Amino acid sequence: MHFAMPPRKTSRPPPYAARQSRGFGIPPALRNILRDRSRGLVVLILGFFTLFWLLGGMSGGERSAVKNTIVGSGAPVVIVTTIDPTADLRWVERIKKNREDYAKKHGYATFFPSTADYPLKKSPPSWAKVPALRHAMTLNPTSQFFWYLDSTALIANPSISLQSHILDKSRLEKLMIVNEPVVPPDSVIKTFGNLKGDRIDVIVSQDKEGLCVNSLFVKQGEWAKYFLDAWFDPIYRSYNFQKAEAHALEHIVQWHGTILAKLALVPQDLFNSYVTGPASPKNGQYKDGDLIASFPGCDKEKRDCAEEMEPTLAKLEGKDKD
Repeated sequence: MHFAMPPRKTSRPPPYAARQSRGFGIPPALRNILRDRSRGLVVLILGFFTLFWLLGGMSGGERSAVKNTIVGSGAPVVIVTTIDPTADLRWVERIKKNREDYAKKHGYATFFPSTADYPLKKSPPSWAKVPALRHAMTLNPTSQFFWYLDSTALIANPSISLQSHILDKSRLEKLMIVNEPVVPPDSVIKTFGNLKGDRIDVIVSQDKEGLCVNSLFVKQGEWAKYFLDAWFDPIYRSYNFQKAEAHALEHIVQWHGTILAKLALVPQDLFNSYVTGPASPKNGQYKDGDLIASFPGCDKEKRDCAEEMEPTLAKLEGKDKD
């Protein structure tokens, strides 16, 4: 069966069609007026968008001035500690001074936001550390490293420089624990080997139960912002993990190779020694000379951080006066 082909449209329409399509019966004088007004309207629209583009370019220049700042030209490390607004004020001031004295000695900066500053909704206050780090990055765009240190920990050896102790890339490569289960003792997901120190953006330690989130380092950059945003995802906060953000971190590290590939696991006593708590049996118990004396969990289970930390804090304050 053959189907009739539709008639082919000519590329040369009859003269009357062309005339009708141009004028639509409108008198020439009126067409000229409309044409002039249309040109004026086009000029007006173009002028508006030009002005908008210029203003946008100016504000974009301001944004790029921040974006293009040289990372590393500011304080090399920002120490971030979130504060419970209901905590004893005298104890809080001593915790802040512990960080401020150390930061002043080494040229670092400090940041002490309240846990109430962030929209946690029904999530535990411990989640505040994640947006606090993100906040600190925004406030300090030229700083390179951000050290989150829980209020349940004390800087016990202020003579230690973080660069030579941990952060220098060649030093970090020597410290990294490779082929280690992410969650002890027998997680099938293990830390990568052959990672380069300058490719690491997150530095953590591990106690005998899992990854530690009471003391960790994050390196400034777009990847770190992605990492913190992923960690703070509402889905993870709604899971009701037993250990809140700690278990959420273990989850994303084990399930997202792109995050594990940027993570360095180092010995616990480098920056997270436990005075009390589930310390790593290998290297987690506090000893004289360690950088950090940590009391994990002292803010929970009807314990009193101020009371537990008092002997160590008083000893450290006494050394400062000597």
